[in-house]
Amino acid sequence: MNVELHQLDLRYERLRTRKPETERKLVASLAEIGQQVPVVVVRGEGPERFVLVDGYKRVRALRRLGQDLVAITCWDLSEAEALVLDRLMRTGEGATALEQGWLLHELAVRFELALEVLGRRFARSASWVSRRLALVEELPETIQEHVRRGELPAHAAMKHLVPLARANAEACERLVAAIAGQGLTNRQIGQLYAVWRDGLPAIRERVLTAPLLLLKARHALGRVPEDEGRLLMDDLDLRAAVARRARRRLRQGAFRRLLPPERREVNRLGAAAGDEMARLAERLCEEEADAGPSGPPGDP
Repeated sequence: MNVELHQLDLRYERLRTRKPETERKLVASLAEIGQQVPVVVVRGEGPERFVLVDGYKRVRALRRLGQDLVAITCWDLSEAEALVLDRLMRTGEGATALEQGWLLHELAVRFELALEVLGRRFARSASWVSRRLALVEELPETIQEHVRRGELPAHAAMKHLVPLARANAEACERLVAAIAGQGLTNRQIGQLYAVWRDGLPAIRERVLTAPLLLLKARHALGRVPEDEGRLLMDDLDLRAAVARRARRRLRQGAFRRLLPPERREVNRLGAAAGDEMARLAERLCEEEADAGPSGPPGDP
């Protein structure tokens, strides 16, 4: 069955994120072979109105191609039932936590469904529903709109921008205003959040006013990968802990209770450990000199 595009009610378009690259490919496909899969609708208010449940990308693509008609399949379900069924059927296309939150929020507010009811519909717990709803409530609407338009990765919004918004909503909105639409990856946004979280006030301000410049500076410096840096710190921390433990044993009289040959061996091992520590300290000094003057903690 074909209907005109103006007969569709697109009220649930805001529940999905846009992926510009995917939509460009869809436009090319529709231009070449036409619409092969109908969109899913339910009856709307009035005899010639239909509420679009699934197929928002196809509708946008048809509009870009200047088409007037769209092929539909109409489900004999209520809007709430259709939304739940559509989500459950799209198992191959995993929704982000934020998209799940948008859908749950719509069902909770528009159709007044309780958390327990929503949990049963999606075979989840009420706490899972509550956590998804919290994402929507804690992230400012202006930032959510950037995610919907595909200008920010949804995963980055959930993992990094939500905690930033909890700590400082104004800082979160300033950062997003500077990076939205710049094509940053989840990792890059995570780096900016980590620098802001751990930095002094001056560094935090730099993150908000010049985030792209900051990322370029980090890249130019050739920072040690985070896992490598953590391993180095763990090694040094372990060496210090072993030295403290050995010193404690000496205080407790362990050396005095040894036989002369054992004492000589302990002295030999102590001298070797001292040499290694001296070489380590010398190497750290060389690395510090090569790296140049160091700034405040967290300074990129």
